[in-house]
Amino acid sequence: MQGKIRLGCSAVIFDTNREQVLLTRRADNGMWCLPSGGVDPGESVAEACEREVWEETGLKVQMDRLVGVFSSPNHLVEYADGSCVQVIALNFEAVVIGGKISLSNETTDIRYFLLADIMNTELILDHKQRILDALKKYLATFIR
Repeated sequence: MQGKIRLGCSAVIFDTNREQVLLTRRADNGMWCLPSGGVDPGESVAEACEREVWEETGLKVQMDRLVGVFSSPNHLVEYADGSCVQVIALNFEAVVIGGKISLSNETTDIRYFLLADIMNTELILDHKQRILDALKKYLATFIR
């Protein structure tokens, strides 16, 4: 199955000690994931990521660095209406600069997970890899 291309973004948000990562539980499928979503016309990818984090978590963030570009044709998202998209995602490391954690219509739970617990938690698509890449703190961007 092939899907239409959709540009997306995700944010890896560490706690102050870089021991925990913020994850959200999606309302549509119950899966855990990084705060993430699509880029809308008229916004930069950094603005899109900041907006998605705000909408899903209530936190104001700024992008610290681009961690990686994820574009596997095998990572398809199928929606309830039968449509399918191949997401090309830019994964950022983001820093919290304000706000307060709060649920939205897109999230049923939000919390920080210890990195060891994340490895035992099922996440959508390649979000575990995105977290692992962010931990490496490489100056170069991963292309996956």
